[in-house]
Amino acid sequence: MKTISNSVPKRDHFVKITGKAQFVSDFPTDGMLFARILRSNVPHGRVLKVTLPTLPEGYAYFDKDSVPAKNEVHMVGNETPVFVEEFVHYIGDPIGMLVGPDERMVGQLLSQIEVEYEELEPIFDVMQSDVIFYDFGYEKGDIAKAFAEADKVYEEKLETGLQEHAYLETQGIIADYKDGIMHVHGSMQCPYYVHSSVTGCTGLPADKVHIEQDATGGGFGGKEDYPSVIANQAAVGSYHTGKPVRIVFERQEDILSTSKRHPCYCTYKVAVKDGEITAMDIDVIYDGGGYHTLSMVVLQRGLIGACGAYNIPNLKVHGQARKTNTVPNGAFRGFGGPQTFFSCEMVMTHIAKDLGVDSVDFKLKHLAKQGDPTSTSGMYHWPVSLPAMVDQVAKASDYYKKQAEYKNQTGRYRRGVGMSMIYHGAGFTGNGERDLIAGVAKLHKTADGKVEILVSASDIGQGIRTTLSKIAAEELGIPMEDIIYAYPNTARVPDSGPTVASRSTMNVGILVERAAKRLKAEWKDGEDQLIEEHYEHPDFLIPFTLDSPTGFNGDAYPCYPYAVNCVEVEIDTLTGYIKVIGAWGSYDVGTPMDINIVTGQMEGGFLQALGYGMMEKMTADKGWIRNNTLSDYIIPTAVDVDNMHVMFHVEEYAFGPQGAKGAGELPNVAGAPAVVEAIQNALDVPISKTPFLPEDVMNVLREVK
Repeated sequence: MKTISNSVPKRDHFVKITGKAQFVSDFPTDGMLFARILRSNVPHGRVLKVTLPTLPEGYAYFDKDSVPAKNEVHMVGNETPVFVEEFVHYIGDPIGMLVGPDERMVGQLLSQIEVEYEELEPIFDVMQSDVIFYDFGYEKGDIAKAFAEADKVYEEKLETGLQEHAYLETQGIIADYKDGIMHVHGSMQCPYYVHSSVTGCTGLPADKVHIEQDATGGGFGGKEDYPSVIANQAAVGSYHTGKPVRIVFERQEDILSTSKRHPCYCTYKVAVKDGEITAMDIDVIYDGGGYHTLSMVVLQRGLIGACGAYNIPNLKVHGQARKTNTVPNGAFRGFGGPQTFFSCEMVMTHIAKDLGVDSVDFKLKHLAKQGDPTSTSGMYHWPVSLPAMVDQVAKASDYYKKQAEYKNQTGRYRRGVGMSMIYHGAGFTGNGERDLIAGVAKLHKTADGKVEILVSASDIGQGIRTTLSKIAAEELGIPMEDIIYAYPNTARVPDSGPTVASRSTMNVGILVERAAKRLKAEWKDGEDQLIEEHYEHPDFLIPFTLDSPTGFNGDAYPCYPYAVNCVEVEIDTLTGYIKVIGAWGSYDVGTPMDINIVTGQMEGGFLQALGYGMMEKMTADKGWIRNNTLSDYIIPTAVDVDNMHVMFHVEEYAFGPQGAKGAGELPNVAGAPAVVEAIQNALDVPISKTPFLPEDVMNVLREVK
């Protein structure tokens, strides 16, 4: 690996381990008002009347009529209200907000508010919903001919469930309107997303709205869209009171009201001729919940990856995001990919078993390679590193030997191994980086030779402040100590794009690298200098469109990071307990910018994906999320997977800094299909859903008996 891959202490390491990092809850509260949200307790209805208790002096209630300008939260669409206009669409929909100087009193007063509803018929089953948020599709080849000529046609339905982000720090925002400027700061991933939303909500000029990220205790996508919601609400309160207003959720409120990973229902129809897949006809339904939020782009990415990393010559993919009266679903690490990649990997495994061949060998036979067309008739322009990575993981895990040993097991304890192979497209889909983001980065050199990185990329634990600082220091040939990179504030930094889509290192990093090269060439001792760089769309890309005659067409992504996961489990058939006794992952993220940071990202994402596969079942009963605490919603810890091995395979990307690709979302995609395949191999039954829990094991064993 390159020198830049050598690890250094993370820039926020010492302030966090010493407790000096200032999170939103750590700011002094003198003179501050505390806010609590009045939420709907019915899943669908018309708000007829809100009756308030007598409010003491200094306490105030705000609702839709209090919004200074647009009562909307700007996301992909603007249908999410700051406060509901008339109808509530899920349990937790914000009706109004109570603010006051005593947080406990605010909570007591809130509990005394009475809301009268006209209850309407809710929709909980997405398959019964006729409210379609988005509808997309694409196809290539001759589907009808391939199915007509097939030796055998397989059809299977698969499903994936809700998943909670479970970040360590709950949602939190402080808004402070003073001297005509709205200053909003808190826990967030995307300061400029919040800026656009607060500007629209308050009607203030853009230069009078300043959004600043505080130290942020995790996001995983959960702080991409939702901070805009509470930022608007806090801003409304501060706008009217002239005092700072703080909203910080307790854990139960956070789980009940914030976005989740979309549940997904897939139907795969697959044609096989002479032992090879010749066609796939795939239908995908995502449960969007009560509002659109980010369902459009989640659906797009899920559909693009619906045939996995495989070269399927005849392909038809169709999908919808539909409405239900449940909590809105939005961004989550992997962003639509974990659902469809799980489904495709399981279908491939089931077909392989029916054909009497090893699933890994069957998958390798169908993998795309450099120069092959992508699912959307673009091209794999760069090496597809999966075969080498499969070999790496198979050797490390002893996969083939174990696969042979674990056949026809009896007795109380049974073992199984499973392997998955996936990609995750890096950056925004299609032309998003060029047409929507158009990122900008600046380097400011001061007269004393210090260099400040000015970008909107936010550090949410993934280490981007360290990564970009290393890139700048490496190119400039100066010590890291001379690089300044504060948490972003929209009053000071340009819009380099949101911290999402595995784009920060690849797309913002290359701007920093280019700016550093220029600054080094133009360096003038003792003078202030400002260097600015803008995003440039790679010219090798096949133009992408969502609405060609065949639907999606062209290069959806410039490059693909890859992952191979292998998981070994042992199942206790007496209790149903599933124990992970080994987990191996190989990852191609291009050049790792810091091996310790990237290893931590891969381990954390792998563990999170295993939770998605075998542990994290969220129950929404008639619109209520029942397991709404971390005592009831169980996530995996290091104790649950104490034998994890992370490896790397490096295929450099020519348009990334030092050859880097995206990394953050990649490890969240492959874990679930690997662990579920391991479970099904141990039980010797096909499985078509995730998560698969101990009670599911017991149900299977009862059926077998």
